[in-house]
Amino acid sequence: MTTAWLVLAVGDDDRQHGGNDGYDDDPSQHYSWDDTVPNHGRIAVGDVIALWDKKQLLGLGVVSGIETGSQLKTLYFCPECNKADFKRRKRLKPACRCNQCGAMFEVPGSKTKQVVTYRSQHGEAWMEGRGLLNGTQLRALCDSPDSQLSMRPARWEKLRDAILATEGIDFSDLDLDAEDEDPADARERRRIAGGHRMSNVRTRVGQGPFRQQLLNAHGQVCAFTGPAPAGALQAAHLYSFAEEEEHHDWGGLLLRNDIHSLFDRGQISVNPDTGCIEVDDELLGYPVYAELHGRKPLVSLRPEHEVWLAAHWRMRKSGAVSVPASRIPEAAS
Repeated sequence: MTTAWLVLAVGDDDRQHGGNDGYDDDPSQHYSWDDTVPNHGRIAVGDVIALWDKKQLLGLGVVSGIETGSQLKTLYFCPECNKADFKRRKRLKPACRCNQCGAMFEVPGSKTKQVVTYRSQHGEAWMEGRGLLNGTQLRALCDSPDSQLSMRPARWEKLRDAILATEGIDFSDLDLDAEDEDPADARERRRIAGGHRMSNVRTRVGQGPFRQQLLNAHGQVCAFTGPAPAGALQAAHLYSFAEEEEHHDWGGLLLRNDIHSLFDRGQISVNPDTGCIEVDDELLGYPVYAELHGRKPLVSLRPEHEVWLAAHWRMRKSGAVSVPASRIPEAAS
């Protein structure tokens, strides 16, 4: 049986634990921890790593490698009881409250410690899973459902079955059930199986109705390439759904699977000055993408679409491609 790990990935804005400064995580690519974390040495290559934010599943992947290192880490603690179990409060004063002794204080004590660092590499077989399972469901799948640890062991088979029951997603390409196999062979097989199949599992709450609205509005047409089978079309948000978690009116277009992926990476965009599609130089060597360069979208765009697309283009030019809705003029929302 394949081991799965439920690991907590909370951004700086949502962190409450005050014992450290957090970790440098990119959920779809890598997860970081150190030897101060319980279970720190148990995650292994070939394990499934499922990331969550206490509220919902973010996604999951297969660990293809683990980088180790060392660094000097700052640890914080309650000045009354010397425990690291305290909460940082955003609005209340004093800014910190100890969960152990109840003391409230503005500035915690601190010390430094040399730690061993770990970083998983799991982007080769990453599967977006935001919203497929909620926090209660995920806790129940752990070996110890009442655990409060940030890294909790579980069984891949239980996690897989829970997701299948919810969304009907097919995980067969990952082929994680094989046993008695050389780990290097398993890593290669999983890398090939998962490398370009994200589109099959990019499911979000409300995504089905959102996609159906786009199909009703435009038919089975990729906005950039033209008619395509419905199964090859995805509902592409023109802003960062991961940040907003909301389906804005006229905030999406149907895009072919590969076009959607390249659009999200900022390698394909629409120039607001010309209204034409722009393709990164590295894609111009591929005729299927080169022929899009300079062409206008093949669906009728509303002003709201144009505003979203212009923001996406500007973010691409600035080196960032994830467009938060909060940066879009109110007329587009």
